[in-house]
Order: sequence, then C-alpha cells, then structure tokens
Amino acid sequence: MQGQSQQQAYDRGITIFSPDGRLYQVEYAREAVARGTASVGVRTPDGVVLGAHRRIRSPLMERDSVEKLHKIDDHVGVASAGHVADARKLIDFARRRAQTERLRYGEAIPVETLTKAVTDHIQEYTQTGGARPFGVALLVGGVDENGEPRLFETDPSGTPYEWQATAVGGDRDEIQSVLEDGYREDLDLDAGIDLALQGLATTDEELEAKAVELAVIDAESRSFRTIETEEVESHLAEIETGESDE
Repeated sequence: MQGQSQQQAYDRGITIFSPDGRLYQVEYAREAVARGTASVGVRTPDGVVLGAHRRIRSPLMERDSVEKLHKIDDHVGVASAGHVADARKLIDFARRRAQTERLRYGEAIPVETLTKAVTDHIQEYTQTGGARPFGVALLVGGVDENGEPRLFETDPSGTPYEWQATAVGGDRDEIQSVLEDGYREDLDLDAGIDLALQGLATTDEELEAKAVELAVIDAESRSFRTIETEEVESHLAEIETGESDE
C-alpha cells in the first residue's frame, strides 16, 4: 500500500522524476497524442506534404471548423495530433516567432530554428510548477531559403526529431509501416500526396475526401497551399484504381 501511495506522489508531481527516471505527466501527454486522430508528413525533393484525418462527430458539425493543418508562414505549415486547444496555443506561439524573425531580420525563419523554438517552449512546461505538459504533437514541414524541404516532429517532452516521412496520433505504428514500405527519396509531390493518403487510409477502411485535410509546401515557390476536396477525391480515386489493378 505504501509503495502505491509513493507511486501516486510521483504520478501527481509534474516536475518530479520517479525513482526509475520517468516523468509520468509527460508520458500521459504522449497518451493524449495517441488518442487523437492521425496526422502525416512526407518530405520529397519537390516539397513537403502534410495530411490529417478529421473526426467529424456529427453530420450537423461544420467540417471546416475542425482544423488540424495550419499555415505558420508562407514557407512553413504544421499538422497536429492530440488536444486541439493545446495545439492552438503552440500554433500561435510559432506564428509570433515567425513574424518576429521577419520583423527583426527581414527574412523567413528557417524551419529547424522555428521547430527548436517551439520545442524549447514545450520543454519549459515539463519543469515548471503549477503547469502541465502540452498534450499534443506537431509535424512542422517547410522549405528553407535554399529550397531544401524539411520535416520535423515535436514531442510532449520538448524533443525535436527530423524525418523523411512520419505520422503522429492514433494508429501511428500502422501508418508508419505504410510510409516505410512506400517511401522513396525520389518521390514527387503528387506521389507524396498519394503516400500520405495511403497512410491515412489505414485508419479508415473507406477514407472519404471530406474527412481529410491536405496541404503542400512547394520547394520551388516556397509557398503553403491547401489541397481542395476535389483534388483529394481525384488522388483517392487514383489510389483505389491502382490497388484494384495490382
């Protein structure tokens, strides 16, 4: 009984390590991410693809009000998984950081610099009393000034990871398996979109275009562009046709 009460003490202490070196609140934050709908990122030589599965709880809900993809600056976007309200706070932080860079230095913020600024902010909430970790993971995709596409993941612990293709949120392992099987370094943007949709399709046997959010950051123009529903439907139809032909 005494051992259980000691564990609960570490469980409730946001900034206290357990005897085996764990921060339970950070682990619970990761569980909140895993319970969210999936988001996917795919990096190609032509740019970065960001995709997300939108959960519409009722036919009466306006689907456009469910936002999982966000434009941070012309050259960078973010996909989220986990607590939406936590994501919005980090999105606002990232946008302010990007705007500050433009005002102060007259240039766009590098994707890696932005990601590390966000993860530094996240990490502060793992060692501050009276606060809790952010229950959200982000995929930060963009194109640097030299035209190099970059894709990063942020973790509730405040750790950044760089990827060629990855997923966050529910069914991550299944989606990651699809990405690992289908990824090639010479993918173009259209192929990247197809791969992202194939990954998201593992979470829904009949993936509908209206349940998907897609955006690309083009390497040549260094611009963020949202993929319209009609274009998503076209890609889904091509994927289904290709699967049926195999």
